[in-house]
Amino acid sequence: MQTAAAREAELIARIVGGEKELFHELIRPYERMVYLTVLSIVKNEADAEDGAQEAVINAYRHLGSFRSEAKFSTWLTTIAINEGKKRLRKAKALENSLEEEAEEKEGDYTPASLTDWRGVPLEALERQELRDALRKAVASLPDNYRQVFTLRDLEELNTEETAEALGLTPGVVKVRLHRARILL
Repeated sequence: MQTAAAREAELIARIVGGEKELFHELIRPYERMVYLTVLSIVKNEADAEDGAQEAVINAYRHLGSFRSEAKFSTWLTTIAINEGKKRLRKAKALENSLEEEAEEKEGDYTPASLTDWRGVPLEALERQELRDALRKAVASLPDNYRQVFTLRDLEELNTEETAEALGLTPGVVKVRLHRARILL
């Protein structure tokens, strides 16, 4: 019986060796983790979906450079974090350029989008409200706490994996996780 790490190592070797179709089998268990990692940084579901896709593509492109010294999940999390940060930088740059453009065109009017007012069953509404409240609470955390909270409590990485992915010591991860939980 193979361990999960041995199975991953074998899959990676086969993919690098030319069996590209196996990549989806390798990445499938981590898709949600990649999405939530990017979402914890960009705080926007659409951007997180795009960022997660780009992170997976980057992992595929650079799989040959993966060194088995680290766990594959940690390596993939690092790629997702970098993609989220890159998207955040681009969004801030775009926001600044849009603000400059808006100042030039002051007085223009853009109508608000129309809202769908169809009835929603109460239970679904309550679940959605709870999800939204939790999402807002997590999104309101400072970046350093939100990233640790997402990786530890939502993605269920252990302290060492989280520390390695974020480039921190395990002690710092524990402190930030504790503070994030208090803030929530």
